[in-house]
Amino acid sequence: MKIALLTAGGIAPCLSSAIGGLIKGYATQYPDAEMIGYLHGYRGLLLGNSITISEDVKQNAEILFEFGGSPIGNSRVKLTNVENCVKMGYVKAGENPLQVAAEQLIKDEITILHTIGGDDTNTTAADLVDYLSNNNYNLTVVGLPKTVDNDVYPIQQTLGAWTAAEQGAVFFENVANESTTSTRQLIIHEIMGRNCGWLTAGTAFEYRERLKERKFLPDLLVSQDRWDVHAVYIPEVDIDIQSEVIRLRKVMDEKDCVNIFLSEGAGIDSIVAEMEANGEDVRRDAFGHVRLDEINPGQWFAKRFGQEIGAEKVLVQKSGYFGRSAASNKKDLNLILKTGNLAIEMAITGNSGVIGLDEDNGNELSCINFERIKGGKPFDYSQAWFKNMLNEIGQTI
Repeated sequence: MKIALLTAGGIAPCLSSAIGGLIKGYATQYPDAEMIGYLHGYRGLLLGNSITISEDVKQNAEILFEFGGSPIGNSRVKLTNVENCVKMGYVKAGENPLQVAAEQLIKDEITILHTIGGDDTNTTAADLVDYLSNNNYNLTVVGLPKTVDNDVYPIQQTLGAWTAAEQGAVFFENVANESTTSTRQLIIHEIMGRNCGWLTAGTAFEYRERLKERKFLPDLLVSQDRWDVHAVYIPEVDIDIQSEVIRLRKVMDEKDCVNIFLSEGAGIDSIVAEMEANGEDVRRDAFGHVRLDEINPGQWFAKRFGQEIGAEKVLVQKSGYFGRSAASNKKDLNLILKTGNLAIEMAITGNSGVIGLDEDNGNELSCINFERIKGGKPFDYSQAWFKNMLNEIGQTI
């Protein structure tokens, strides 16, 4: 038995812990099993770059629970993007990346592959299983679902998302202090989430829960309502700009500050429509996605709202890299270790799939068939906790 580990896609606060949990699990249950890690995801697999999991690492795998990032490196290489793989020198012109990756697995005599990533990472792994099966090579692939967006069907909670929300809250606890540096200040906390608002909603909720545990001195400028969240904007809900301007102008007049939690994909349709109407060029990437970093939604909202609610100072801060790079918190680590243990059990018994809390199976931790894995799951904004939060801050949708 020879096991390979691979992480891919954007990093999340679970990769290091998941690798550590898998190494520890195999070392405990199958101490003679050989393990390797492909360096920098599918890039390493294509190039044949791997690292052997040493005995020292096996004996001290818990150390990885204390780190963020990936201990074996990460990349966003997609085996289905042949042109990019050729351009980057991962395969030669005329070669099929899927075939190159499969042949490397055969060469390395891998019998179990664990992929830790989002929907693209794990569905690509499924393609590898099919290819190898058609060529009479038995490979078991068991994936672990990670993404801070928590947007993978049919998984109720992806690994790392809880931590990212918590870290976003911690980030804003410091940023919120900036409201004391001027009068009538608008602070926009821009949070990852092109199409899904779970992380923004979860971050706002976590921040407000932590806020309730703090003590304030309202006789000074240290009052809870100044530190509170005053608006939460997510991609799934249209924003009535004019109504929100009126509401937030009143908040600014009363509280002397406004704090907005904004998904990076919120209001994009309105922003693009306005830019195109003004004759501006809206650039898109190879997948047809609007280049959010060039549009800069946070700055757009800052300019639009800043002027109309009478802000004297405007600050836009992004917590994305801060949150996604953290080590797993206790809640996430517990789920990660349970997921890893079931992944090992499924791998040993030859069952391929993705381990996750299956929404179609009562949110039970299960081995989900690759065919059911799909990205792009929207945030369910009808949930009571989210509706209650908006009601508390006076925002209607």
